[in-house]
Amino acid sequence: MLSQRILARRLPQVAVRAIAPRASFSQVPALRAIEDDMALQNNNYPNPPPLKRAHRDPYGGWWDAQEKRNFGEPVHEDNEILGVFSPEQYNHVSAGKGFFHLGCFVAVFFSMVGVVSLTYPDKPSVPKAYVDGLEKELGGPNAVPAHKSGDKW
Repeated sequence: MLSQRILARRLPQVAVRAIAPRASFSQVPALRAIEDDMALQNNNYPNPPPLKRAHRDPYGGWWDAQEKRNFGEPVHEDNEILGVFSPEQYNHVSAGKGFFHLGCFVAVFFSMVGVVSLTYPDKPSVPKAYVDGLEKELGGPNAVPAHKSGDKW
C-alpha cells in the first residue's frame, strides 16, 4: 500500500524530469501543477504564495530589512529560489538601455584616455646631460653613450 502511494506520487516528478531535466523560470507553471498535487506534504505547514522577496516594498518596515520579512512569517519551501539573493534575471533595465549605458561608459573612458594621452608629458622638461656621456661608467668606448651636454633630443 505504501509503495503504491510512493510510486503514485513519484510518477509526475519522473515525467517532469524526463521532459525538463533542469528547472528554469520558464517552467514555473508546470512545476506549480506538481506542487498542487503534493500539497500538505510538509505536515500542514502554511506555504505562502511564491512571491520573490526582492519585489516586496523596501520601505515596508520589515523586521529583517535585508530579506524583507517579518518575525514569525512563514517561509516558503522554495525559500532559496524566492530569496533576495537568489540568481534571477534582472527586470529593471532592458537590454537596449543596458547596451546604451555600456556604450556611454566606453565612450567616456576612451575620451578620458585620449585627453590624458594628449596632455601627459612624454619626456622630461629639461633633459639630463652628462660630461662625456658617461662613457667610462657605462662600459667603455663601444657602449651606447648617455646624452652629452649639447646633444638634441
